[in-house]
Amino acid sequence: MHKENSALKMSRNFPLNALRVFEAAARHASFTRAGDELGMTQTAVSYQIKLLEETLGETLFLRQPRQVVLSEAGERLAPKVAEGLAKLAEAVTDLRGATEQKLHIHSTPTFATQWLSRTLGDFQLKHPNIAVRLSTSQEVIDFAREEADISIRWGKGDWPGLECHRVMRMDFAPLLSPALAETIGGVREPADLLKLPIISAPDIWWPIWFSAAGIDNPGLERYPANELGVQTIDAQVAMNSQGVAILNPGHFRVEIAAGLLYQPFDITCNDGRDYWLAYPENRRNIVKIRAFREWILATMPKEA
Repeated sequence: MHKENSALKMSRNFPLNALRVFEAAARHASFTRAGDELGMTQTAVSYQIKLLEETLGETLFLRQPRQVVLSEAGERLAPKVAEGLAKLAEAVTDLRGATEQKLHIHSTPTFATQWLSRTLGDFQLKHPNIAVRLSTSQEVIDFAREEADISIRWGKGDWPGLECHRVMRMDFAPLLSPALAETIGGVREPADLLKLPIISAPDIWWPIWFSAAGIDNPGLERYPANELGVQTIDAQVAMNSQGVAILNPGHFRVEIAAGLLYQPFDITCNDGRDYWLAYPENRRNIVKIRAFREWILATMPKEA
């Protein structure tokens, strides 16, 4: 008799459905919410978890009043189960064909507004069978807990477990409207900027830039301590001649070309953080992720 395949033995004897229940319970930290997601009662969830624990000979959850908490063994198992189920889901998706592919992109608000919103139409023309969903926030998402396939992040590209490709340098320099510059007879030297309102004066980019421009004590504390938080808002304030903004010129090429903003000095700085395309290493060969990666790396401006 031939020896049975070990995977076949496992499928016959191992409670595979219990792994799906375990993953949901671990993600929600709740048997009740896991049941709601899976269409099961709390009792049925509890039974599946107990079955899995008996099979493994390990306690996976610590039952506490009104909550459940992963045990040490559960903490070790949870990410592996989530990864395995994700791979199964991806395999099924690939078999269904490109007509059902959906790509969820998570991005910082500024990159989404100033770049993706202007170029995603080209990606859609090249890949009409991939439906794109775009969500934005300043948060660094956890791929194990979020639905996103890929993320555009600001940082150093050194996130553990992620494959990262730099897509844009995050250089920064002061930008302002020509009309505002004219109110003081023009901006001829860096010190002239301090005669004008400074937008988001507490931004750490300002002292870095002024130091590079030869001004070590610009006195930024005398300006209102407003921090608008998003480059697109700072840029809108600057375009309305309300102050000087410290921005990434690469994001505002269109506005600069239109004469709405201008960069008075060639001095640009970089604090070591840039924009990166990031996704889990184990998903690098997924068709929709590979398609977006190849597109964005080919489409980004050469100077980025």
